[in-house]
Amino acid sequence: MYRRLEMRALRLIATGDLRCVEVPVPDPGPGEVLVKIAAAGICGTDRHLYLGEFPSEPPVTLGHEFSGTVAAVGAGVSMALGTPVACDPNTWCGTCDACNRGRVNLCPRNVATGIHRDGGFAEYAVIPAWKALPLPAGLGLAQGAFAEPLACTLHGLDVGAPRPGERVLVLGGGVIGQLAVQLARLAGAETMLLTRSEGKQALGRQLGAVATAPTPEAARELWPEGADLVVECAGVPATVAAAPWLARAGGRVVVLGVLAAGATVPIQPFDLLFREIRLDFAFINPFTTTRAIALIASGAVDVAPLISRTVSLDEAAGAISGPALPGDVKVLVDPGL
Repeated sequence: MYRRLEMRALRLIATGDLRCVEVPVPDPGPGEVLVKIAAAGICGTDRHLYLGEFPSEPPVTLGHEFSGTVAAVGAGVSMALGTPVACDPNTWCGTCDACNRGRVNLCPRNVATGIHRDGGFAEYAVIPAWKALPLPAGLGLAQGAFAEPLACTLHGLDVGAPRPGERVLVLGGGVIGQLAVQLARLAGAETMLLTRSEGKQALGRQLGAVATAPTPEAARELWPEGADLVVECAGVPATVAAAPWLARAGGRVVVLGVLAAGATVPIQPFDLLFREIRLDFAFINPFTTTRAIALIASGAVDVAPLISRTVSLDEAAGAISGPALPGDVKVLVDPGL
């Protein structure tokens, strides 16, 4: 089958050095597939990588939220060419202590596509075949690119375990926050979204939030006793610090947002103790990507309203290195533009 020899890729050359360059189209090795990228989401982690605030191994092609179609397969792979797939970017070793305990997201030898190996901000990417998850018929490739962020959000809600009738307060109106609102609603919880953006407040109400607030103080006025579960999705020290105060006595806090490596947040241990607040963290997506795809395909989670705009590879460099535009929720990269 004819294949191009060169392609464009958005590569992190070093901290603060992000370039769209021509590179060879990679060949899939044994057990791998070559994916023609259709859509790749820009994540806050990509900005952390650009700024050197998250560990990576440059030079590397960024992009860990992506979907596309199988263009070639390596030895031992029977997946049909043209199969639409989403990528689960995390490839754990399967033999370490964490993996043997089922805590695969904590594997110290995890290889993350788009961080430790070349990712999806390119025309093509090679990934392990077992990490290329087929998409159901009728599910658009742009929607398939949300499998990874939804899988991470699912893990956070699994940790927080909202129950019917509880109150869930979601901090942050970005893509993870808007997905968390929907998952909390599906769990039967009464959900509030805290974000300063009026546009994101409106989107949260559209997606199932019964209330919105611009500040922690405003949220506490609406729910004076606090929330049973607070889900921090903003990745900002101020919201992480405020999260325990927003939980009711006996409540839970789950931090999903990614802060810069080395960032610190003040807490009050006496308050956590006296009110018995549970403080948890949720990291990436252990065994949740297949569930995420099913939720998107069924329509139970609506991702279409979360797409703010679609940019080219050349435009993606500025979208990552510069501040997010007001109102942006999810920016997708289409390498075909």
